[in-house]
Amino acid sequence: MAVDCGVFVDWSQMGDVSRDAAPGKIEYKDLKELKQHARSGQWAKNHSQRSAVYQQLLKALPCRTVTPDAAVYRDIVGNSNSKRNPSAYPLPEFVDGTAVPCYCLKAESVGSVHAVLSSIAGQFPDISHCPSLPPVTALLLHWSADEAQCFESVSRMLACNEPGRRLLDQTFLAYQSACMTFGDLVHKYCPAAHKLMVATATDVLEVYSDWQRWVLGDLPFSFAARVMDVYLVEGYKVLYRVALAILKFYRKQCAAAGSALTKQDSAAVRSDIQAFVQNIGKSVTPDKLLEKAFSIRLFSRKEITLLQLANEKSLQQKGITVKQKSSIKRQNVQLAVNADNFSSEIVSAKEIRDIWSWIPERFALCQPQLLFTTSTHGCSLNRFYSHCEGYEPTLMLIRTTDGEVCGAFLSTDWEERKRGGNKLSFFGTGECFLFRMKPEMERYEWVVIKHPELANAAQSTDDEQTGAPQSLEKPATDPSHLSPFLSARHFNLNSRNTSMFMAGNVDSIIIGGGEGNALYIDSELNHGRTERCLTFDNPPLCAESFQIALLEVWGFKDAMAS
Repeated sequence: MAVDCGVFVDWSQMGDVSRDAAPGKIEYKDLKELKQHARSGQWAKNHSQRSAVYQQLLKALPCRTVTPDAAVYRDIVGNSNSKRNPSAYPLPEFVDGTAVPCYCLKAESVGSVHAVLSSIAGQFPDISHCPSLPPVTALLLHWSADEAQCFESVSRMLACNEPGRRLLDQTFLAYQSACMTFGDLVHKYCPAAHKLMVATATDVLEVYSDWQRWVLGDLPFSFAARVMDVYLVEGYKVLYRVALAILKFYRKQCAAAGSALTKQDSAAVRSDIQAFVQNIGKSVTPDKLLEKAFSIRLFSRKEITLLQLANEKSLQQKGITVKQKSSIKRQNVQLAVNADNFSSEIVSAKEIRDIWSWIPERFALCQPQLLFTTSTHGCSLNRFYSHCEGYEPTLMLIRTTDGEVCGAFLSTDWEERKRGGNKLSFFGTGECFLFRMKPEMERYEWVVIKHPELANAAQSTDDEQTGAPQSLEKPATDPSHLSPFLSARHFNLNSRNTSMFMAGNVDSIIIGGGEGNALYIDSELNHGRTERCLTFDNPPLCAESFQIALLEVWGFKDAMAS
């Protein structure tokens, strides 16, 4: 007799999903076919098939030697099909106040989710922050024969020990660094949505801290179930993809509505996005959401792991630890620019906050620190180098005698120029970018970000299964350098002209090369030129030949180069 895996479900809400149909195909030897079926919703209409596939996937997860199973749950709780009063099983502190989503479960099944989570807390005492666990548990209960099976499924996800793979963030450090990593990915892949967030929210990072909740918690059940299909097959990176797709659709709705862009409290923006996600079915189907998610050509899993490790390192420097409790206030992980302690002769506090919103999240947490200004230190390239060396990254601001303002975010310590001796040689990474402030603010990123075809198949868009590019020299477990992300050596570039980020010698500094220099500044820091270059594919940032009225270089306090 087949096991009924729908006992917790309110079938009146399940539409045309079949409870009684035969399971169909549940074992996959061809990984490509498994991924194709997960992405296309092959199991969406057959409850028993999805349940059987999930059990196969979860049983195949490599886990710690001692991983609690269904028998452990029965020993702790007893009859695992009894009706539970949720109040008898308070949610653990590590869920950080996250409620259990209904997800088409019977009203009394919420108590079962509480009971499973309570037992998880007892068996996994090292979990300090995991707000995604209530929605994940509620989803898995759908396809479980009883609470004990659900408990075992959740335990296996938590105990997965496959190198380089994680399914759930279990500490505040991991969770917050994932939020920062999501912010970095939004910078790269959703520039229009990011521009909207900067224009409307007082704290962009606070808005992005909800990204996991959008996917696991706010999405309606039919969407969340489809996400779970690919999440169990392809891993954590799927969550990033879906959250980016959600943000793209949200921006599209805002543009269609023609709403005026006015700054408002971050809580209002967060509430607006949440309402959009909860009602996403009015404008987008699950198929469309996943199609959008997988059309985004993300960098490799190892690249993202490197970025996550760098973000964790920056948080640790701010005092965030693995043991941090979720109840600790997050004042240490807010954007650091404060109008009261910022003073530039080139840009206003509002303008620097806008520039700060483009900067990789791990540096945006740091206070701006003035390293060099021609008004104090004079117009000398040697003094420029002496004040800027030892700092990584830096931000250069230029005001011309015509009042135009432009600049560059530079990922790498200027001391690197010495490796080329007296010869002018380029260094830096694809995190460098150019910008201008007038006539309107505009950022120009590494050309490979917008045109990944310029990198010859150094990494597959399908890297969740195929692995990282062969040219990746440092392993993902070595975050020793502060600028690991977008290093040119990670890519098989068609031309070196697309990776000429920054250079300097005794005669000049150059930012952006390849058939022209985006910025050229002479040794007296007096005269400059700007033109289109291949590395950033930028227009001239101001008048093509200009005189410098003032040049400032800002560092990032607590982010000195290693």
